[in-house]
Amino acid sequence: MVQPMNKLMHGFELVKQFISPEIVQTFIDEITTSNELKSPHGIRNAEKKFDCIAKLANSEKIIAQARSILGEEPQLVRAILFDKNPEKNWLVSWHQDKTVSVNKKHHIDGWGPWSLKDNTHHVQPNESVLNDMVSFRIHLDDSNADNGCLKVIANSHLHGVLKQADIDALVEESEFIECEVNAGDMLIMRPLILHASSKAINPSHRRVIHLEFSGYPLPDSLSWE
Repeated sequence: MVQPMNKLMHGFELVKQFISPEIVQTFIDEITTSNELKSPHGIRNAEKKFDCIAKLANSEKIIAQARSILGEEPQLVRAILFDKNPEKNWLVSWHQDKTVSVNKKHHIDGWGPWSLKDNTHHVQPNESVLNDMVSFRIHLDDSNADNGCLKVIANSHLHGVLKQADIDALVEESEFIECEVNAGDMLIMRPLILHASSKAINPSHRRVIHLEFSGYPLPDSLSWE
């Protein structure tokens, strides 16, 4: 049974066994037979490339979780599939998720800079938009320190959008938490929480479906991509 979240007081929350082992296996079966697994890090617009991810992103199980956190009707902002493995074993430095993807470039005060990734427009919105978002990381494999699990600094989202010097200072003075999870578990986080991941010590598949939702209403003619 899905339990409502407490607004992610510390910026993250773990939901154990969000999907069953049987469903995990159906995801793995579809993903491993795809020709999309060429990206060096993550596959963007994953909901448009994998039917299983599209169904998950639109499922009431996910939507209900997002609604309980945002307090508004959630809209999918981004869907990315990550697969850290022996051939793609990368390091991610401490950062915040500060960009969103939209259907076209459109001037909005306080939004920018813009970029184009995988033929999709990405932009950094203002801080109020980022505070009205939530990310779900559904794990298809066990994730631990050995295979490069996510690390977070609790409560760091409360500092707002940070410059690199401020990130470095906060990392230096803070303790981090290694988010060790099992296949089928879901990690929920605020995009502005500081997070990172190390290279895997013993590389194996660490497949994660990353879904971002927003309750922010976009201007007319603009839509989340």
